Amino acid sequence: MLNGRPRQRDDLLFHLRTRSPHELWLVIVDASASTRRHQALSDAKGLLAQLFDDAYRQRARLALLTASGHTPKWQVQGLKASSGLRDWLDGLGAGGGTPLLAALGEAGRWLSARQKRFPAEQQRLLLVTDGRLKEWSGLPVLACPGLLIDIERGPIRLGRAKVLATQLQAEYRHIDDV
Repeated sequence: MLNGRPRQRDDLLFHLRTRSPHELWLVIVDASASTRRHQALSDAKGLLAQLFDDAYRQRARLALLTASGHTPKWQVQGLKASSGLRDWLDGLGAGGGTPLLAALGEAGRWLSARQKRFPAEQQRLLLVTDGRLKEWSGLPVLACPGLLIDIERGPIRLGRAKVLATQLQAEYRHIDDV
């Protein structure tokens, strides 16, 4: 280059910056009525607040999907973590049914489309649930590493979240062990 002017063809070519690829954390929160029992969702909110802070510090992108009522709802899709998530978390309440299977299907479709758009992006899944589904079949295969946090509380635990984690090929942890 001569005073910022290109002299040859290679001076005009776009060169990628050398830095690590972005990370995307896909968080699916089960906010069904069963998560109100024994303060399970309240405990999960503390965990999620810490996760959002970590994502902000690590400059990770977040996708946030809640499963409550009749259909799952996207809160954030692939944006950088921000302080606005704290307001959403404060207002998060539990109620209604558990459209967790629909949320997993939606997440699978969204992740595969995003992978095509950003092939270098490192994707991770965090699923927060008590596993209280009547039945499940035809679980989607999510092409990223996952962690299921079991928030089931109370004297009688069904342990369905552990089975769900195995079928999703995700790591399993109970919230008390996190």
